[in-house]
Amino acid sequence: MLQNLARGCLAAFLAACLAAITLPATAHTTAPLKVAFVYVSPIGEAGWSYQHDLGRRAMMQALGDKVQTTVVESVAEGPDAERVMHDLAAQGHGLIFATSFGYLEPALRVAAEFPAVKFEHAGGYKTAPNLNTYNARYYEARYLAGLLAGKQSKSGIAGYVAGFPVPEVIQGINAFTLGMREANPKAQVKVLWLNTWFDPPREREAALTLIHQGADVLTNHSGSTAVAQTAEEQGVMLVAYQSDMRRVAPHAQLTAVVHQWGGYYTQVAQAVLAGRWKPQPVWGGMKDGFVTLAPFNASVPKDVSMWVEARQRAVVAGRLKPFAAPLVDSEGRTRLSKGTLDDAAIATMNWFVQGVVGTLPKP
Repeated sequence: MLQNLARGCLAAFLAACLAAITLPATAHTTAPLKVAFVYVSPIGEAGWSYQHDLGRRAMMQALGDKVQTTVVESVAEGPDAERVMHDLAAQGHGLIFATSFGYLEPALRVAAEFPAVKFEHAGGYKTAPNLNTYNARYYEARYLAGLLAGKQSKSGIAGYVAGFPVPEVIQGINAFTLGMREANPKAQVKVLWLNTWFDPPREREAALTLIHQGADVLTNHSGSTAVAQTAEEQGVMLVAYQSDMRRVAPHAQLTAVVHQWGGYYTQVAQAVLAGRWKPQPVWGGMKDGFVTLAPFNASVPKDVSMWVEARQRAVVAGRLKPFAAPLVDSEGRTRLSKGTLDDAAIATMNWFVQGVVGTLPKP
């Protein structure tokens, strides 16, 4: 009887040990990928950083416990960015998104020090074995927004509040102007430079100056809601940028050029998790879902909205290229007499098209 009892105890003990050994195999044992996002401005409720953060949230929703994210906002370009990214890499983040143009050189330096960490830089033009660049063809939607602005403007003058004179910003100004002048050949786009990406008081001041110069429609390439709020307060029209600004400019906004990063961020994280990430620069457009137009204001006539929507379908299908000949610059020189600008020429754009009023600082 004692032998049977001993055998029973031994069997129970072995069963318990086996359960203890096999239990972890049924649990989730893979550590999540730590993903960091570095933002140049506060996230807020609209704007550049807000759209990137919407992309982060979409990635988290899609991948669940496979990822764990960290956000650092209001990081100045330069030494601060390098320090922040270095700290994030040292803390075990396997993927870091550097979401401002001026983060490129700092990201390259940190990437060289942490070769196992993957870096993704927004808008950059240099890569490394562990650093990739990505960008959107915002100019496609800018051209369409210009068509709408040209049809709706009574003064024929648009005001453009711009951050820095980098190619991405110049592309947007030129595409918007080409669209506006297609709708109204006499239209002008007046540009004021901020030399910052995010400064609400200065953005507001620039918007007011442009209104005083005759602009009855405003647009911008800056990071806050200040231009949208100013348009609403002053009773002028708005083509919002980065985010749909109907919340702050319900009457002023004609449409908005909206950034959408959720799909891309999810794909990148999945590639890192699967071990198939490679530094292959990405420049996606409207067909890729990187950028879109917000719904048109109810004040836009049906024939105008249908016209712009038809142009949009042509852009998405690749039948219509905003930078098509003839292209004449603001000094009257022909820049393109036939065909369309190739990607290399667009990516290095450093001149204004005819119709832009403003100075373009020379390097």
